[in-house]
Parts: sequence; structure tokens; C-alpha cells
Amino acid sequence: MVASSRGFTTQLELKLSTLFISYGLAPSKKKRMCFPRDPLTILSRISCCCSEPVVPVRRGSGSGKSNEKVEDWRFDSKKSPHRVRVQASSAMPFASAQSRFPSKQEKFYSRCTPRNSGPQSRDTPPKRDTGIANEKDWGISLLNESVNESGTNEDGSTWNQESGEDLGENGHRCRWTRMGGKSHDGSSEWKETWWEKSDWSGYKELGVEKSGRNAEGDSWWETWQEVLHQDEWSNLARIERSAQKEAKSGSENAGWHEKWWEKYDAKGWTEKGAHKYGRLNEQSWWEKWGEHYDGSGSVLKWTDKWAETELGTKWGDKWEEKFFAGIGSRQGETWHVSPSGERWSRKWGEEHFGNGKVHKYGKSTTGESWDIVVDEETYYESEPHYGWADVVGDSSQLLSIQPRERPPGVYPPLDFGSSPRPGDDQSDKPPTSAS
Repeated sequence: MVASSRGFTTQLELKLSTLFISYGLAPSKKKRMCFPRDPLTILSRISCCCSEPVVPVRRGSGSGKSNEKVEDWRFDSKKSPHRVRVQASSAMPFASAQSRFPSKQEKFYSRCTPRNSGPQSRDTPPKRDTGIANEKDWGISLLNESVNESGTNEDGSTWNQESGEDLGENGHRCRWTRMGGKSHDGSSEWKETWWEKSDWSGYKELGVEKSGRNAEGDSWWETWQEVLHQDEWSNLARIERSAQKEAKSGSENAGWHEKWWEKYDAKGWTEKGAHKYGRLNEQSWWEKWGEHYDGSGSVLKWTDKWAETELGTKWGDKWEEKFFAGIGSRQGETWHVSPSGERWSRKWGEEHFGNGKVHKYGKSTTGESWDIVVDEETYYESEPHYGWADVVGDSSQLLSIQPRERPPGVYPPLDFGSSPRPGDDQSDKPPTSAS
């Protein structure tokens, strides 16, 4: 078999140096929550600065339209946290990702495509905050024959590739391909595994796992899975997608990890969420968010973000909203703790009655408070912007997996206690951050 090989070009995209954390909620084609430009209630971004104590940042969301200009605000860090003087901030530090982790393209092995060589290298680290890619973006192409081969390229780097098929009980079938390579001195390497699985119950799965490291000690790992199965509780077809990604710097105390998941069923029940963590030397941050749609118009969304420095500064922002048929609530809190233990916080809430009236209330540790009823139209997302029909349309390779033929009269066992009810996973619930 003739294939092409490229050298090991790696650029560790540890984009920890830009600490702009989004809600994680994708823009909607349906209804959306709309909030006024009210600095007492809109607190939706976190940023931090290496050169001075880190303080909470707030964002005016305008009418809630995704294409409107966004304004970032931060409290004056040189003043007491009890004073709520704000100043506009056009670009929040850290330094940009490019300045903290400059391109290492010229430092690594140049890509080459010698003839009669092994598999093409895919040694690029994953990018942060990119979510779950569609199957077409992964380029999964399994070999139809068993292969076990290796070789050496003209630059001294080595490669290997193998593929096969594993069979098991209840019609289990797994087709897989593994490949990898190393530089001539072993300082850089990459590995990649693709697979597809199926059994007689109708279960189908696509997956990829990648890892690598470069000559400077930077390393990365990621995996992606897409699954089709029948839900044990509802007997509905269900598609679940998930991804985990991480990268670590070889020269600094820096790295990040992400876990993303999406779940869909044929009646519109949808769940999405993410857990993220990052560190850049003395600063660390976390983010969790989730979306839950029951398929009948009820929706729950939440976000919890917090960060800290080794000096003892901590800050965070969290909110939650629940809506059904135009009636619901939204509440949140932004907080900050100084190295000396001095705490500032502001809590706020909204009650939407479905008749054009909205009750807004809140208070902070500085003594400010408000409690008013206003005339305001309520918008919210009653359906996910990306749902069952969308994921089915983007899962053609998953759906086309061919299982082994089942003999007549043979039925797969059903284990109704193996999976929790939708929504029972405690890890997907709004967490209580240590503030």
C-alpha cells in the first residue's frame, strides 16, 4: 500500500492566555431571552489580569441579539471591592495566545511527503473551546482489510499502521485502524485510532482517539465518540455525541482540559453541556454549563464559572433560567474574594409571569438593592437551535454502519438497569462552586 507521510509540525494551542469565557450556549434560531442593558443584572463574563489583582467583569448584552456590539466592563482593581465604580475595558488581559505561546512552526520538523512511505501524520493539537465536531470533520476512513506494516521515512522518522476486526457475543463487531509515528530521535510522536462498533441490539458507534507530543515537551490528547442506540426507558432512538480534549505545556505550568456532551432522542428531548478547566502558571479557571430541553417546551439552562490565583484572589459568575409557556425565572450571582478574604457579591433575579410583567430584584454586599416590576416582553429558547433532525442529518456515517447478520430466533439481552433515566446524571446538574 502506498501512502503519504508528513513530518511533525506541532503548535501547542494552549489558549489559556485569553480568559474570555462564553456562556457556552450556541445562538438560537428560535426564541431567546432578551435582557435590557442593566449593569445591575447583566454579569456574564470573567476576565483576569496578570499584572494586578483579578476582579469580576460584566457585560452588557443589549437586546440579546448575537450580532449586536458587546461591551465589556470591569471594576477598578485599584479601589476597594465595595465601591462599584466601573470602567470600560476594550481588551482584557491575559496577553494574547499568540504572545504567550508563539508559533513554533519553524522549530519543528518540516512537513514532507516522500514517496512509498506510511500513513499521513495528523499531529496537530486540538483547539480549545471548539465543542464537538461533526463526523465529516474527523475524516474517519477504516480499512477494509487487515494490515500490519511499518517503515522509515527519508528524514529518519518511523511510522506504523495496523487494522483489524474484533468479534464478540451478541453480534458485537468492532472494526479498527491504528497508526502512528516518531521522529528520528524519538522526541516527537503521534498516535491515532479510529473505530466503528455495532451489535444485534441496534447499537452503533464511531470513535477516534488521538495523542501526541513534540520536541519541546508539549503534549495533547483528544477523543470523540458518536453513538446510536435505543433508550431503555422510552424505547426511542437516541444519538449521543461526546468529546474530551486536553493539552499541556512542556515549558510552563500551563494546560487545559474539556469535556463536552450532546444527547438527542427522536421526540425532541435534548441535553447539552460542557466542563472545562485551564491553568496558566499562577492562575486557574473552571467553567460548567448545561442545556436541557424536554421536547414539550420546557427548558433549563445554567452556567457556573469561577477562577482563582495563587495569591488568593477568587472570582466567579453563575446564572440559571427555567421557562415553560412564557412563564419562568432567571437568577444569578457574581462574586469576588480578595487575597485578604474580603468578599463582594451581587445576587439578582427575574420572575416572568407570562403577561408582559417581569419582577426584577437583587442586592449586593455594598448595600445596594432593587425590587421592581416592569413591563417587558419575555423571549426564551423553547427548542434547541440544533436538534434531532440536525444530528440525524449530520450522522450519515454512523447510520451507515453495517452490523453482523443476526441468526433467526436470536435476540440480544436487554438490561433495563444499566442506564439512568434521562436527566438523572448528577454531573450534569448545576454545581455549587466553592466561592
